Amino acid sequence: MPVYQLPEAVLFPPVHLAAKSGLLAVGGDLSPERLLAAYREGIFPWYGNGEPILWWSPDPRFVLFPNELRISRSMRQFLRKEIVRITFDRAFREVIAACRRPRPGQDGTWITAEMREAYAALHDLGYAHSVEAWQEKELVGGLYGVSLGSAFFGESMFSAIPNASKAALITLVSHLEKRGFDLIDCQVETAHLRSLGGRPIPRRDFRALLQRSLRHETLRGNWGEWLAE
Repeated sequence: MPVYQLPEAVLFPPVHLAAKSGLLAVGGDLSPERLLAAYREGIFPWYGNGEPILWWSPDPRFVLFPNELRISRSMRQFLRKEIVRITFDRAFREVIAACRRPRPGQDGTWITAEMREAYAALHDLGYAHSVEAWQEKELVGGLYGVSLGSAFFGESMFSAIPNASKAALITLVSHLEKRGFDLIDCQVETAHLRSLGGRPIPRRDFRALLQRSLRHETLRGNWGEWLAE
């Protein structure tokens, strides 16, 4: 199946036209308008340095429903000890910079400089958010993603110490559930996210749930002002 070449206009092809790999389209830009249009259709960008912008809509989709969050006994102990302190939207650029660093065994990162600036722009507009885990004044873990309606689209996370990113995600999920969020998009499966209760669902089901979530008001702005630390 040929990959769709995006026009200059902010348009995407129907997601059922995606290749078996989930690749849907190539090209376009990372403007806030195009990124938000993509997320509303269940599409996200993912590509490496030197590649054109690639747009994906995998089937199945890996999601975490807040009421299905699983917290292991060891993780509950970690949280009770308050080894890290969790904040929101306090250090977005620092979190995305940490997420950009190559993992052990990796030569590079999919979070290109262009991607970093694009999500920083979404953050400035109040759509992209970060969760930070601190030890004293040191940033030791965190994650970032995009929020639309009652859905949160997780993008990337990092840990400088064991369990820091898990603590950030668990804290985020707890707060989002209290505020009526019903869907956390994890995009593709990882053992890390499966251990927390994430599971794959058919893309058609994901899109139906997403459209329902988008009927809710988007909570824009600095989440540190309305999510308790």
